[in-house]
Amino acid sequence: MPTTPEMSMDMTTAGDTGLLDALQHQVAVFARRAEQTRLGGVGQVRNSMDRAAYLLLNRLDNEGPMGVKALAASMGIDSSTVTRQVAPLVDTGLVKRTSHPEDGRAVVLELSPRGHARLDEVRSSRRELMAQLTDGWDAEEREQFCTLLTRFNTALSARQAAAQGTPPAEGAAAT
Repeated sequence: MPTTPEMSMDMTTAGDTGLLDALQHQVAVFARRAEQTRLGGVGQVRNSMDRAAYLLLNRLDNEGPMGVKALAASMGIDSSTVTRQVAPLVDTGLVKRTSHPEDGRAVVLELSPRGHARLDEVRSSRRELMAQLTDGWDAEEREQFCTLLTRFNTALSARQAAAQGTPPAEGAAAT
């Protein structure tokens, strides 16, 4: 029998309540610290990048050039948000805006060579930070944490999509 979030909470035991309280607190602390950490990577050169910019550049790098609507759909956000978030990336030369080869009225967004280089810098800095933060972890612990965090992000994305009455974004955990 399928359960709703309300039904799931009705079945929560007292022990689960304490654990869920601890979990929600740790997620809140994680969100705050992740935002603070986002402002800089490691080392002298701080490879900071706005979260929205990072996610857009990452998506274009992984999936290749695409239109605004396709990018918005793949990220689970609306086209106006993508347009607003892409504008500074175009202005700074990280993203190229070109006309669609078959429909000159449509816009195609593509990561520029400068965008690739910048994304590589930020990824490298963030990778080093993740290595430092999980220094005492073995490979299995890192993999388990990544698996559980991906599962958690996928559940958050599905919940948001259900609330909005839209299908979950493709690769929801990656957005």
